[in-house]
Amino acid sequence: MRIEDQSSNVEDRRGRSFGGRGILGGGIGAVILVIIGMFFGIDPRVILGLAETVQSVQAPQTPSGPAKAPSDELGRFVSGVLADTEKTWGTLFRQLGRNYAEPGLVLFDRATPTACGTGQTAMGPFYCPLDSKVYIDLAFYRLLRDRFRAPGDFAQAYVIAHEVGHHVQNQLGIMQKMDGFRKRMSESQYNALAVRLELQADCFAGVWAHHASNRNLLEAGDVEEAMRAAAAIGDDTIQRRTQGAIVPESFTHGTSEQRMRWFMTGMKSGQISACNTFESQA
Repeated sequence: MRIEDQSSNVEDRRGRSFGGRGILGGGIGAVILVIIGMFFGIDPRVILGLAETVQSVQAPQTPSGPAKAPSDELGRFVSGVLADTEKTWGTLFRQLGRNYAEPGLVLFDRATPTACGTGQTAMGPFYCPLDSKVYIDLAFYRLLRDRFRAPGDFAQAYVIAHEVGHHVQNQLGIMQKMDGFRKRMSESQYNALAVRLELQADCFAGVWAHHASNRNLLEAGDVEEAMRAAAAIGDDTIQRRTQGAIVPESFTHGTSEQRMRWFMTGMKSGQISACNTFESQA
């Protein structure tokens, strides 16, 4: 993938320390508990149960030292991907007669404070709707390449685009509706709906890829890299590899087939309207 610009919304916290201890819990909405753990197959019910055992959570403190933009090659690549998502979603929101509030993106290592509590490497990349920021430890990309066998710069771009897809959902009010549904649904019903939320983020990632392709930023093999990543992190694939059995009731992001299909749905159409995963039976 070719990179044209750099985003001004990236903060590089790598190598910086911060005070305070916490857990994703205090003040966090139910939606983020579903979102975190992406690619690692962490059951959100486990995280939710842990959060409910915590009686108090210290507010995360600001990392020491001034904020800075990334200067290394991988950090600048991520910044470039974010910049291009800003172009796509800014344009699409204007077509809807709306303004797109750009998300922030934080690079960190090991742990960092967020408005949703303390983010940690083991959670994988995640989006916090309370501060409208994407958080990622770039060590995850080594895991994506080595453990999930999904190398390539566009596989890395897909990760960012998926998390930005959650920000789009937040901007469109979809996440807020999800929080309301949680109060009226059984756990199993809500979990099934949460999978649809994740598949929509995959579709939104495809919408961005469509427009990036139209700007001639994609190179030969890029789409295949994204599809390989989507296949590697499907719930059924992860469960088969880690526990030897597939348990659909515990899915959090959808099957490999679903994730690939919805990414390609967005990729082919380039339209928000094509990504109504909630009314689809597939």
